[in-house]
Amino acid sequence: MLNPRVLMIEDDARLARMVVEYLKPHGMGVHHVDNAASGLEALKSRDFDLILLDLMLPDADGMDLCATLKREMASRRDTPIIMITARGDLTDRVVGLELGADDYVPKPFDPRELVARVKSVLRRTSSAGRADIGAARVRIGRCVLDVAAHRLTDEQGGEVAMSPLEFDLLKALAEHPNRALSREHILNLNQQRDWDPFDRSVDLRIMRLRKKIEPDPEHPRFIRTVRNEGYIFVPDGA
Repeated sequence: MLNPRVLMIEDDARLARMVVEYLKPHGMGVHHVDNAASGLEALKSRDFDLILLDLMLPDADGMDLCATLKREMASRRDTPIIMITARGDLTDRVVGLELGADDYVPKPFDPRELVARVKSVLRRTSSAGRADIGAARVRIGRCVLDVAAHRLTDEQGGEVAMSPLEFDLLKALAEHPNRALSREHILNLNQQRDWDPFDRSVDLRIMRLRKKIEPDPEHPRFIRTVRNEGYIFVPDGA
């Protein structure tokens, strides 16, 4: 991706300057705002390739803002989000991922690590960085996954909003029908992503996908849990 545009929503001016200094040599343009309202306003006026979001802002809770951003972007481009926060609690991390964040970087962090994570997310979410398996269309429950178009549509043909990580997970399952995939296998399928090593991230995304594709998410037929093995995609739901 050439000259990616990054929106940084962070009230620590010193940290923001440091991030700009590290990202600029890598060809990234960073637009910095120090509050949630300005961040939302910036998104109305232009598109960004990635959002760096602080969870502790003066005018909003970062978790609430993440949910708002995902709702705002549901009808158009789903821009990836990396959360940055001093709150390193595992619960916050899990909730952030559940809300649709693509990565989570606790403060303090090495700027070089942030650069690596930003590059990884941009590489994975750009059209050029995705695996192309042709014009494959796979029916999954009440939806159709169009891998080439990177779209999930419902029975009425309307697009179902998905985060890039949800797409990667659903594609991995669709590419291995009737085969149980362990959590570790799922995490390693996409070599362009520095996945977090804890299994809960996979479980949360499976839960969210079931709500989108299963007629009855509480009793899944198409994405099933295989005890002590992982998850399996059953195309016919039988």
